[in-house]
Amino acid sequence: MKQEFYNFQIKTNGQKLYEFTNDTIEWISQNNLKNGILNLSIQHTSASLIVQENADPDVQTDLINYFDKLAPMDNNLYVHTTEGKDDMPAHIKSALTNNQITLSIKDRELLLGTWQGLFLFEHRLEHQNRTIIHHFIGE
Repeated sequence: MKQEFYNFQIKTNGQKLYEFTNDTIEWISQNNLKNGILNLSIQHTSASLIVQENADPDVQTDLINYFDKLAPMDNNLYVHTTEGKDDMPAHIKSALTNNQITLSIKDRELLLGTWQGLFLFEHRLEHQNRTIIHHFIGE
C-alpha cells in the first residue's frame, strides 16, 4: 500500500471549464500507479471540479449559461458582494457542484467513460491561480 500526493496548478483566465484529464493521466503514468483510489480536491470556494463530456464544446457553453441563470451576477440579489459582481454567484456555483471527486485506477488506467473528462470549473471572471490536490491511495 502506498500514498502519493501531487499539487497541480492551473492558471485560469475567466469563467470557463479547464480540462486537466491528460495531466492527471500523465501523473498516474509517471508515478507507476497501478490499482487504487484517486481523490481530487480543489482548495478554493469560487471554483469547482466536475466530470463532464469532453467531446463537444457546446456542452461547456451550455453549462456556463445554465449556471449563470441559476446564480446571476447581480449585486442587488446578494449581501456578500465584497469582491465584485461575480463573488457570491461563484460561491453558489461552487456549492452546487463538487470540491472533491474520487475515481478509481485499475491496471494503471484512470477509469473514465469514453466521453468523460476532468474539468476545473472556474466561476470567477478574472484570472486566478488554482490548485488541485491529487491524493492516490493504492498500489
